[in-house]
Amino acid sequence: MQINTYGSSQNAVTDSATSTANNTILGKDDFMKLLLVQLQYQDPTSPMDAEKILTQTSQLASLESSNNTKDALTKLTQAMGSTNQFSTIAAIGKTADLGSDSITHTKDSSSSFEVYFPQAIKQGTISITDKEGAIVDTLDVGTNPAGVYQFTWDGEDPSGSAISGGIYHINANYTDANGKAQTTRLGAYPIESVKFDKGQTLVKLGSNYVPLANIKEVY
Repeated sequence: MQINTYGSSQNAVTDSATSTANNTILGKDDFMKLLLVQLQYQDPTSPMDAEKILTQTSQLASLESSNNTKDALTKLTQAMGSTNQFSTIAAIGKTADLGSDSITHTKDSSSSFEVYFPQAIKQGTISITDKEGAIVDTLDVGTNPAGVYQFTWDGEDPSGSAISGGIYHINANYTDANGKAQTTRLGAYPIESVKFDKGQTLVKLGSNYVPLANIKEVY
């Protein structure tokens, strides 16, 4: 029977390296030991003067203060990170803007996207425009309550010709239940929930979770 000792050897080497690395750093306890040894073995006929002892003691106090400050700042940073994460919960119900109304379309394929309608829809149309602002196709919105709706564009113009791939903008004009004209566009959605995953804050916009860093504005 063969016994594999590689893991144990590797751990021993790692522990040894870690121990060696730690021994190269002097902490406040090491500083105090050096001071005591120095006092213990000093020449009785020529003892260390009080000024030197005070100087070294002051250095020890400064080191202690520096370590305490470092620990306090580390804890403060961690606390602020947690506070900032949970403060995002207050944004639930507000509207998040991703700062873009465009999709990337690939020729000879369909493109799906979601649009948020803040008011109930009596009737309306989604316009798909190219980078010059020309309308390449339109989609009927239908009559629906307020909410986020998914649409699929077949990638063709009204005549059935395939549209070339590229960046296209999605905007909608509609009439609400009171007959008032309204507009909306892709990229602005209500924040439905907040999720914390591996230190990252994600917010649910429509059917997707989006990193908080991707949001340009909340209102």
